[in-house]
Amino acid sequence: MVEEKKQRSRPGNFREKRKPKVRGERRGGGGGGRRHAGAPRKELMTDEQLKEMQASAPTLGDRGDRRSVENWVPRTEAGKLVHAGEITSMEELWARHFPIMESEIVDTLVPELQEKVIDTRKTAYVRASGRKFNFSAFVLVGDGKNYIGLGMGSDKERFPAVQKASRDARLKLMPVRSGSGSWEDFSLSTRSVPFKVTGKAGSVRVTLYPAPQGTGLVVGKQIQDVFRFAGITDVWGQTKGSSDTKLNYVRAAYDAIARLNNVRLSPDIQRKFSKQGGA
Repeated sequence: MVEEKKQRSRPGNFREKRKPKVRGERRGGGGGGRRHAGAPRKELMTDEQLKEMQASAPTLGDRGDRRSVENWVPRTEAGKLVHAGEITSMEELWARHFPIMESEIVDTLVPELQEKVIDTRKTAYVRASGRKFNFSAFVLVGDGKNYIGLGMGSDKERFPAVQKASRDARLKLMPVRSGSGSWEDFSLSTRSVPFKVTGKAGSVRVTLYPAPQGTGLVVGKQIQDVFRFAGITDVWGQTKGSSDTKLNYVRAAYDAIARLNNVRLSPDIQRKFSKQGGA
């Protein structure tokens, strides 16, 4: 009896220990799961490799960079009116309180719109399957005269994120309130801020002051494109906070321009606007 108990207590069949799994190897034991060394993942590519990939694949940029307004089929009421020619300007669209839900509306009414990528960021997050990457892009658009917009987009790849940000900037397009920067000059060529205004973003504060004709853009180099896209040629600026953060710096300048539209004007201030003062 004692011998039988000893025999039962012994494990009869030992399972073979599994070999340590090699990274990139499939569970079946084959090595076919290893990624080819000459084909790195898109999120790990450099900027030069991404540009080469975009050049070799012409269909990649057809979705966002080449905006075909001719083949546009509107789906909203505002889009149908713009496509039919009943609305011919952004001011008329805003006066009728139509929400802008399609970027082709802006491309049709403002065909000379320009855009610039302000910043792109790469973020990482961890899931059960491993580490995942995501890209965020910020794009500035404007016609250099009367309109400006700033948009943000995110995607698993960089180029779709830029395209989403460009579309978002068009949907957020707003008018720029500009005028004379001096009581002695009411010419139509003067484009400055009509009064003092302050914009905020994070810890950055940007204060704009009216400037007479010929002053130029006396602001930081990182936000000069914001005023060029808005059509402002003369302005004085003062910055407080961490201005080395480029994105917050640009957003603060954009917020200052947006706050110009929120101020209710008195008859004296209205005289400073170039359109009314030059008339």
